[in-house]
Amino acid sequence: MPRRELKRNPTGIAGLDDILCGGLGADRLYLVDGSPGVGKTTLAMQFLLEGVRRGERCLYVTLSETRSEMEAVADSHGWSLEGIDLVELSQVEDLFTARSQNTLFQPAEVELSGLSNLIVSEFDRVKPARMVLDSLSEMRLMAQNPLRYRRQILAFKHHFATSNCTVLLLDDRSATGQDAHVQSIVHGMVTLQIVPLKFGINRRFLSIAKMRGSVFREGNHDYVIKHGGITVFPRLVASDHGTSLSKDLFTSGSEPLDRVMGGGLHAGTGTLFMGPAGSGKSTIACMFASQAAARGHRVLYFAFDETTGILVNRARELGLDFDSPMRSGLLSIRQIDPAEIAPGELANEIIQGVNKGGVRLVVLDSLNGYVNAMPQEEYLHLHLHELLSYLNQKGVATIMVLAQHGLVGMMGAPVDVSYLADTVLLTRFFEARGAMKKAVSIIKKRSGRHEDTIRELRMTGDGISVGPPLVDFEGVMTGVPRFLGGQMPAANELA
Repeated sequence: MPRRELKRNPTGIAGLDDILCGGLGADRLYLVDGSPGVGKTTLAMQFLLEGVRRGERCLYVTLSETRSEMEAVADSHGWSLEGIDLVELSQVEDLFTARSQNTLFQPAEVELSGLSNLIVSEFDRVKPARMVLDSLSEMRLMAQNPLRYRRQILAFKHHFATSNCTVLLLDDRSATGQDAHVQSIVHGMVTLQIVPLKFGINRRFLSIAKMRGSVFREGNHDYVIKHGGITVFPRLVASDHGTSLSKDLFTSGSEPLDRVMGGGLHAGTGTLFMGPAGSGKSTIACMFASQAAARGHRVLYFAFDETTGILVNRARELGLDFDSPMRSGLLSIRQIDPAEIAPGELANEIIQGVNKGGVRLVVLDSLNGYVNAMPQEEYLHLHLHELLSYLNQKGVATIMVLAQHGLVGMMGAPVDVSYLADTVLLTRFFEARGAMKKAVSIIKKRSGRHEDTIRELRMTGDGISVGPPLVDFEGVMTGVPRFLGGQMPAANELA
């Protein structure tokens, strides 16, 4: 028997349509639930406005807001409700007032019956292809009885289903929490959640709890509400994207440093620059970014800890050219405020840069700011794993900068992601002849050979230089090395 093709209605939200593999199944009943403030009304309006754009009749039934309140919501996003038939609070209140003189039947039974007749009559008059009922909380209170409430929802489902209409039922769960009665009746559920953090914007997640007869992408998906409506960022699944093989080698422009790294960084690998603050990690990242742009590769640089102006000025002081590639579009620097961006939004920007902008090198400076953008630390490992897998499959070189706690001695890190990286470059401060020096070494490199030496890292007005291996010292990485013998280097030789 041939498989029946499911007709889909796009929601007007590109990310949600991606999660739903094209949109909501047509002529079905869906539940959109979440606590107050998560954006249910905004999502519903976008769904109806998409119908208006497609020339469909649309009906919005609101049991708790007036027309002016609905228009204010639309105005805040730059929308117009023109083309949407509206049943609003004043009409419902007029209905209840007309029936308030009844003394023979229970008020709840009369009100629910009258409201049901009003909704059905407006539905039959408009004959919409899309409809929103906002919200079920008021109907649940009117019913006062789970059986009566369930029967009313079933009656709606039957009536709407015979009229080729796709219906969204909104529920804020303010009274009873999860409503198993409705969840078992509807064809699908879209759940919106909000997670308040101690600082910064609240994190919002969207998930599909059920979708009968239709495939969808499971899990929590970040979304944001801004002027223009809801934007959903589907959870990144690296295996969903194709593989692009590349043999490009990215160099720093410093031959000794590239030699330490076995020639440079290979395309399709992730590299972690790790060390204390001020030890040269970001500077080395800037060198790779400048060199890649000079060779015609597109570079996307995310600065979590510094402003764009400071980063560009520091590059100038080191003799690195950021200005020319920025003007030509080869180098894009995005200044990121971790308190104001969702991780999914950041991942989506990287994906767009790779797929549409042809980005070949991505720099995350630093992961400390990235950690602060995550609701919980355990999410970071999963998120970075998918992101790095995706970038590796696309043949993109990724540089991650991680500042460790402390300056000398034992170092700690806010999160351990070294196992995710193909290459780990370690920088350290160490004391020698009454001065603080810097050292650099490669801890591991999966994509090829590398030096196992520890070399001094020097930062001068002419840029970065790498000295010979520190063969006469032991314990450099502890911060307090021990001189092993031989001729003691002069101060200017270590300077």
